[in-house]
Parts: sequence; structure tokens; C-alpha cells
Amino acid sequence: MDAPRHDTRGIVDPSGLLNHVRFRRHEPAEPVRRHVEWYWLIDWDLPAPYASHVVPHPAVNLTFQWDETEGPPYAEVTGVALGLFTRKLTGRGRVCGVKFRPGGFHPYAPEAPVARWTGRALPAHEVFPQATADASHTIVTPADDAARVAALDTFLLALPHTPDPQADLAMSLVQHIRADRTVRRVGDFAEAQGLSVRALQRLFSTYVGVSPKWCILRYRIHEALELAGTRTDLDWATLAADLGYADQAHLVRDFTATVGVPPTAYAAEAAAGT
Repeated sequence: MDAPRHDTRGIVDPSGLLNHVRFRRHEPAEPVRRHVEWYWLIDWDLPAPYASHVVPHPAVNLTFQWDETEGPPYAEVTGVALGLFTRKLTGRGRVCGVKFRPGGFHPYAPEAPVARWTGRALPAHEVFPQATADASHTIVTPADDAARVAALDTFLLALPHTPDPQADLAMSLVQHIRADRTVRRVGDFAEAQGLSVRALQRLFSTYVGVSPKWCILRYRIHEALELAGTRTDLDWATLAADLGYADQAHLVRDFTATVGVPPTAYAAEAAAGT
């Protein structure tokens, strides 16, 4: 089952973000839903700079952006970010984003493994020549969401893509990892899917951009982040065991390395902000 469109999993301090920007998600046209999880729209008009922080999903994003400090609208392809993604917002601006399903980007850019884009943000026209300045302007300029969503649909529906059963398999496997907390070890998961570990790793490198182990750990960090931000009664040792960590210290290490602060400090800051 897909995460609901109001899900804030991965957003550090979601209440702070929503107090500074207008953030919405919309469903794409039916023909592209197979590969695209949702469109996301953000608008801001800030009296002072604000930095947003996100622990990214294992997904590629195509964004059309306008920031009054950076000139005309432009488009970017952003591969899976391995660490914390931080964006400083100033003045006025907006983003119209396409979040591809993990594994769903490759059919639109089959000439290279998705791992080529991992950790990178590059001008979209380097991947999609159709992502011209005019296309960016058409998508970003409309004032109402319906027009922006329609423009995104028009752009994506015009992109050539190649049906690929391996992409379908990759999307299914990542969704399994995302939804099933009992998936803890790559070897066990590969065996359960009838694949060798090496075959699973190749599939993820080509279609997802990161390893299956990385996906397992990232989704567990997402869960820990959400719980740390919404509950004050967490037993961290029990949570570490539930998430498949050998002990609490391993959870604390991964959480701190990814989010930038220990989970207890993050929980305290979240409680103080409520």
C-alpha cells in the first residue's frame, strides 16, 4: 500500500515546514501512476530565510522551480540523496515536483543505471531535452494547482518511456521493504524473492540507484524519525530491536549520522515545539 498523500515521513520538523510553506501533493494522470508516486507543490513567501531538512526516500525527483533570487524558472533532476537534504528558502518561490516511485525512473531514462544520478542534481535538459525554459515556465507560472498539475501531466505524457518488467519488479521489491518491518537482512530478503544477493544488488543499482541494504536502513530511519517526533514515551532499546538493529547504540549511530542529532535530542526538540 502506498503511503498516504499527507504522509510527512522523512521530513525533519514537518510542523515547522508547514508553518513556512504551502505544501501539497496531487495524484498524476492515470497513465503515469505506474511510475510516479505523486506530484508535490510548494510555494513560499518568507520575511526571513528558512532552511528545510529532509531525509530523502530512495526516489528520483524531477522538479520545476522558480525562486525570485535565481532568475527564470528552471528544471532539475535530483537523484537519490544519500544524506540529509537541506534547502534554504528565501523571499518568494515555488517548486512543482514529480516524485518517481523508487524503481520507476529508469524506464524514462534507460540509457544509464539510476545509480549514475545518485547524490547528484543536474539540469533536467541533460536527461530530458524536452525540459526547456519554456516548459519550466509553463509548469511553474500558473497560480492554481489544477493548471500546474495539468501541465505536469502534459509534460510526462509526452516523454517516451520503455515498458520494463524489471522496473516493475524493482518497484515491487522496494515497496515490500517499505511496508514490511520484518525485512531486515538482504540475504534473507533475496532468498525469499528467489534471487541471489548479487542479482538483487544489480537490480537495485540499475533501477533504484541505491543498494537494498541502504533502502532497508533508510525506511527504518524514517520510522524512527516519525516516532521520535510524535511520541514522548518511546523505549529506544525496544524500538531498535523492532526495527532490526542489533542494539540501541546502532540505531542511535545511524539516526545521528543521517539526521544530524541523536534521537533523544530530536525528540526533545520536537516535544518543545508542540
